[in-house]
Amino acid sequence: MFKGFYPQYDLAGRIQHTKMDPGFNGIPSARMGRVEASSSPDFKQVMSGLIENFNAELNAPDNLLKDAMSGNNNVDIHDVMTAMAKSEVSVNVATQMVGKVIQAYDRIMQIQV
Repeated sequence: MFKGFYPQYDLAGRIQHTKMDPGFNGIPSARMGRVEASSSPDFKQVMSGLIENFNAELNAPDNLLKDAMSGNNNVDIHDVMTAMAKSEVSVNVATQMVGKVIQAYDRIMQIQV
């Protein structure tokens, strides 16, 4: 019934090229040289930036509370409560990060060379 029937598929035309493709039929490769930028910050810069942001988040509820108590109309008690919740979440995240860094350090120290 289907003797001699071969489907005509344009397989080369149906291939979707990706960034990691080495090139196909004269199409130049879109392979990237480096994924990250060479001017990316190092670990120390990232951690110091996180600590500065953490310090600002931690001091925000106190400053808002002082403004609310002094009678500033731009600050509401809801803003103070929101800032307190944000600082609480920041403390929890910082505590978890410190725990993970210590665990990673312990694992690295257990590696036998």
